[in-house]
Amino acid sequence: MSLILGDEEKKEIEEHQGEVQANVVEEEVVNTELDKYWKAVRDNPGDFTGWTYLLQYVEQEKKLDQARKAYDAFFEHYPYCYGYWKKYADMEKKQSGPEKAIEVFERGTQAISLSVELWLHYINFYTEEYGKLEYGQEGIRGIFEKAVTACGRDFRSDKLWDAYISWEENLINKTTLYDRILQIPTQLYSHHFENFKHHVLSHHPKEILTLDNFLLLRKEVVVGTSELNPEEEAAGDDGPPGVIGPPGEDAPPGMEVEGEKTDDEEAGKLRDRIINVREEIFKKTEDEVSKRWNYEEAIKRPYFHVKPLEKSQLKNWKEYLDFEIEAGDHERVVILFERCMIATALYEDFWLKYAKYMENHSIEAVRLVYMRACRIHLPKKPYISLAWAAFEERHRNYELASQILSELDNNVPGLVMVNMRKISLERRKGNTAMAEALFQDYINNASQPEISSFFSIKFARYLLKIIGDTDRARTTLQSAIEKDRGNIKLYLQLLDLEYQCRPISEERVIKIFASILDCENFPLETKAKMSQRKLEFLEDFCASITTLKESYDEHQRLMKELHNERKKRPLDTVTNDEPVEKRPKVEGTQNGSGDQSQMTGMDPYYGHWGSYANSGYSYPPQQWGYGQHYYPS
Repeated sequence: MSLILGDEEKKEIEEHQGEVQANVVEEEVVNTELDKYWKAVRDNPGDFTGWTYLLQYVEQEKKLDQARKAYDAFFEHYPYCYGYWKKYADMEKKQSGPEKAIEVFERGTQAISLSVELWLHYINFYTEEYGKLEYGQEGIRGIFEKAVTACGRDFRSDKLWDAYISWEENLINKTTLYDRILQIPTQLYSHHFENFKHHVLSHHPKEILTLDNFLLLRKEVVVGTSELNPEEEAAGDDGPPGVIGPPGEDAPPGMEVEGEKTDDEEAGKLRDRIINVREEIFKKTEDEVSKRWNYEEAIKRPYFHVKPLEKSQLKNWKEYLDFEIEAGDHERVVILFERCMIATALYEDFWLKYAKYMENHSIEAVRLVYMRACRIHLPKKPYISLAWAAFEERHRNYELASQILSELDNNVPGLVMVNMRKISLERRKGNTAMAEALFQDYINNASQPEISSFFSIKFARYLLKIIGDTDRARTTLQSAIEKDRGNIKLYLQLLDLEYQCRPISEERVIKIFASILDCENFPLETKAKMSQRKLEFLEDFCASITTLKESYDEHQRLMKELHNERKKRPLDTVTNDEPVEKRPKVEGTQNGSGDQSQMTGMDPYYGHWGSYANSGYSYPPQQWGYGQHYYPS
């Protein structure tokens, strides 16, 4: 074989390489477009429109693996979209066969079991594919039974029942189906009763009833009638001897005995009896329908959609649920809740209502409700996940409670209330080491100094009140102040800590006040309030009158400085257009908390502290209390 290629062979190879390169480029373009669609939904799984674009793209490309991946990911977030389950099943039928389509239908009907449309689509598909096979009829009946068990008690399940009854060829089974639907309040309850009467009048009673039921009914109707009318029965036996033939032998034409012509009359009585018994049931069903009719008429969007529901719709669902709960039929309540959750899947208050109701019936059912809400429909809604974690903790399932909180923390990072709930869970478990480790982690890795300070305050309280370690609590607050000097809450918490020590340390408290008054981060107003509180502390606990007098002199200098500053900016802070003379005056209050700057010819703080120099130290009693330490006005 020659290794030297001719011109024609070279040309063929070059053309082939060109085709391969073109295919590679096209594949890269396709992959790039697909990645863009995937990136959109991965960055924001709640972008429903982005998901629809992705599904449209994979459907057009007709690449089964890509389509399966896209559909499976979509249904992890939106399992109530029955139309997409139908599309998925149809795609599997075309590209991989009916077995895969059945798998999709089974998944879909489990995810949204109340979808009558999806069940009917499944039944039609199965009938088309397997209806003529030997086991086909039983398979269809099995799907129908699963369907009516799942959603047959839904108020709007009439199409499913009609389809089942129309398909059923066995007259006795038809009667059984009518007996079931006539007891259920549905939208077309009257239609079903009319169809049932037509069914009864079109067939002989022994054709539509089981043998036992037929004989029992005949005994009630015919025998009962004979006992009431013995003369009529005897009259039928007065014919001449020999006229009545042996049993089973038909009389010749024209020779029938008059008494034997009563079969039609008997059948008529049996039909009347059958209908009358069901009519009593029908009237009860009609009464139940009338109670629910207004609620059902008010439901305008029973299907799932990402768009918000109108307030009137939410109100109607709530009132409808309250009605069914009060009625007390547990199965009907669950069916209505499931219907409601399709339309209100994105509203956590309805999931909470569902879980609360189920707590009186089944712990596992409650867990399943929370699981569907938190892991499928509302993974980024904190309150429903916090409620689930609290539920599991109440039932001593601490591991799952911790897992729920961790999942929420991953889905919505940075929520302080979630972090505090994780700490509290460990504290209630008695796991102090883990609680302290979480505190330290949140303090050190906080995204903002304010958040770190918040956890520092909480940690200090924990150390002081739970662990009883005052020194560590003090150190925690002092470290936080070093990082966030302008946070007055840290200083106030440190003051509160020192106030609770026995005996109280005057030196430490004065040092804290000094650090506040010397800090450049605080405005004069804040310093004035803290200076006043310092005086109050010294009044109660100071051992030296000299120290108290020095602090008063410092306070007076601070007040004059504040007064001069306010005089320089009398109108700078005015934000409304109302003239100054028309604005209401604010009454002066003790502790300097009122605005006394409008008092002419007087230092705004003199009314409170002016008598100090004249009377040795005898300023009026204060109204401020230690409970105000946390959040000064």
